[in-house]
Formats: sequence, structure tokens, C-alpha cells
Amino acid sequence: MTPDRQLLARRHLWGHFTDLNGVQRSGLPVIERGEGAYVFDDTGRRYLDGLAGLFVSNIGHGRSELAAAGATQASSLAYFPLWSFGHQPGIDLAAKLAELAPGDLNRVFFTTGGGEAVESAWKLAIQYFTLIGQPERRKVVSRRYAYHGTTIGALSITGIPAIREPFEPLLPWAVKAANTNAYRCDMCTGSCSLACADDIEQVILREGPESVAMVILEPVQNTGGTLVPPAGYWARVREICDRYGILLVSDEVICAFGRLGTWFGCERFDYQPDMITFAKAVTSGYAPLGGVIVSDRLAAPFLEQPGRTYLHGLTFGGHPVSCAVALENLRIMEEEDVLGNVRRNEPLFDEIMEGLRDLPMVGDVRGCGYFRTVELVRDKETKQTFDPEECNWLLRDTLSPRIYSNGLICRADDRAEPVLVLAPTLISGRAELEFIGEVLTEAITYAADQYTRR
Repeated sequence: MTPDRQLLARRHLWGHFTDLNGVQRSGLPVIERGEGAYVFDDTGRRYLDGLAGLFVSNIGHGRSELAAAGATQASSLAYFPLWSFGHQPGIDLAAKLAELAPGDLNRVFFTTGGGEAVESAWKLAIQYFTLIGQPERRKVVSRRYAYHGTTIGALSITGIPAIREPFEPLLPWAVKAANTNAYRCDMCTGSCSLACADDIEQVILREGPESVAMVILEPVQNTGGTLVPPAGYWARVREICDRYGILLVSDEVICAFGRLGTWFGCERFDYQPDMITFAKAVTSGYAPLGGVIVSDRLAAPFLEQPGRTYLHGLTFGGHPVSCAVALENLRIMEEEDVLGNVRRNEPLFDEIMEGLRDLPMVGDVRGCGYFRTVELVRDKETKQTFDPEECNWLLRDTLSPRIYSNGLICRADDRAEPVLVLAPTLISGRAELEFIGEVLTEAITYAADQYTRR
């Protein structure tokens, strides 16, 4: 007898960031398989995966090469820890990531995901400064509304009030600076003055530069809706960090491995970080893996004398099967010129997204590469947003089901302002991008009409 999956889900499944009461009432969609840029539910209906799973499935679904790479590795060495031992896929992957990363980022510490990577970077920064005689440096600066993970350390760095509040007080050394939301910027009059970058310096000065270990920022901030930094922002941030001897960490859990048309987002904006945190698309989601790519300068104190150990470890960090899958994923991305596909189609995606700007309720469209956002407003002239009840109606009751029923999966998010976020698989082409535009046009027009009738 075929099990009733909805019944089992109601009784046993506790999804991540999922309304358990809503699942209890209504069940939830069940995705059964994927093929290329599309996924299929348990009724056989096809959907364009407009979020690449969760900014993850960059080379698409159903790639037998990645499944085979994992199976081959599991049949020879399914597991062994990277604790005073090495294994071939771990060594080879570290070398490959060092080859792809810019500058002197030559050391790789593996984790199983992005939040662990952020925790690892912070702990490494603290221990690095202790070794060079600056043990007072423990603080980390991140941006308001930025998401960096949900473990206690990473959550302390995360700037989203709604997911922080139930667990406060969090670690006291994480402080927040302005983000780069140009649409809602109240820091500049007229042209951009890079006040959002200068605010990082003001936070450092307020906290005491001698107490700050690192600044961690996404190349393009996700929460708030694909917040692209203004020209000159990253050069200013790098200069500020250098002035006060602070490490700059590029959190690329979303932006790395082609999302912006480059291997790493820092290359897109031409800045050199001291560390890069990565996860998600390094394996295109076929196995869990994350890590930190570290500069030679940060590794140097650990090499100066025997016994200087980075006092941190994870049982499954650098799992051999995950590393083998990642190596095959990167090989395919190079062989199929996946990054080139993003760059070639970016002008088309620009055009499609700009075409949504005149729709009712669309306040802003923004993004770059295959990472885009539509921000929705009640009043386009004043930029007035919706109240919480209206947001819930608009995103969860109206737009999400309408978009899904029309065959598109994207993200409706109101952790800051209400936005629709698009991050399609990097193998998507003209047909997929045009379909995104068509579905969003119909759904937003429908929602605006329903709103006027309320």
C-alpha cells in the first residue's frame, strides 16, 4: 500500500522555517524529482525551479554524473575524518578551490554547510589575533538584516530581528552596520556618498578598533532583496579594514560558484577578502558541504611553531563523498561554461526584470547575474510598504499560491520589506528567463487587482 505522504508529513515532519500549524491544516507540496532547470511534484506536475532549490542547484537537477561521482567514492571510502588525516577528494578539492579563489586564498577548512562556515571563520579570526598578540580582538561587524546562519554564533552575526529575538541575549561581540539598500537609503542626498560603507567605520570607531576582529559581508546581500552595493563600496570597505587591521570576510554561501557570473562574488566587485565562506552550490546540492578559504597571512601564525592547532573541528566537515561530488560539479561547470551562460544571458534577464517595473505594486527591481528581486509596495510614489497583515495576505495567501499554480517556484520574503526573489539554476536560458517574466507579470497584476477589491 502506498503511504499517505501528507498524513505522514502532518504527523512527523518538522520543516525548517516552516509553519508547523499550517502543515497540520493544509499539508505541503511534495517535490519528487528534478530534471535540468525543472522539478516535478508527486502528481507529475512540472515547475521551473526559480530559486535553484535554495540558491543551491546551480547546474540543475538530475545530473547522473554527480550521483555517479558520489557512489564511486562511497564504494571505495565512504567516510574518514579530516582530523590529522587526509583523503584524496578532500586534498584535491582544497587544491581546486585554492586555484579558483583570488589572491593568496590558499588554505581550505571544510564544514558541512554555510552557518558552520561562518562560525568557523569567526573562531579562526579570534584565534589568529590571539596568536599574533591581539587577544582583545573578538568583535565582528555585519550588516542589518543580513543572514549569516542560525547556529548561536552565526545567529549573533545575522541581522534579522525576527529570527534573533526568541534566542536573545546572543553573543555580545556581534554589532551591526548599514546595509546597501539604495531604494530605501536615507543616508545620502542626491548622488551616493558611500555613507553605507562609512557607517562600517563609524561602528568600528564606536566599538574600539582594537576590539574588532572581522567584518563579514555578502557580495550582494540576500535578505532585504538582492541588495547590490554601489560603485566604490567594496574599495572603501577594504580600505577601512586595512586602516584598522581588521579582517574582511566575504560570505559567499549564496554568491559563489557562478551565481553572479564569476566563481566568487568578490571577483564581480573586484575586492580581495581575507577569507571566503562558501557552501550550497559547491556541490550543486548533491551532497552537503561548506567551508572557509583562508589567506596565507592568516595561516602563517599556525605554521610558526609545532603544536599550534586551530582548535575547531566537525565530524562530517570535508566528507569524502561530498568532496568527490564537489570536484565533479566544478568540472562540469568548467566544461559546460556555466559561468559564461550566466554572463551571456544577464542582459536578457536585465530586460525582463526591468519590464516588471511598470506593473502595479512594483516599487523596485534589482540584482545582477542570476540573482534578482522585485520589491512590492503599497504606494509606488511614496514607497509606502504594506503592514504585517497585508504582507501575509499578499505574499502567502495570494502571490505564492498564484505563482506556484502557474508553474514557477521562487521566494516570497518579508523579513525586511516584501519581496519576490529569483535565483534560477545557472543552466537556465532564454525560455526559462522569459517564463519567469511572464509568470510574475500575471501574478503581480492579479494580486494588485485583488488588493483593490479587498
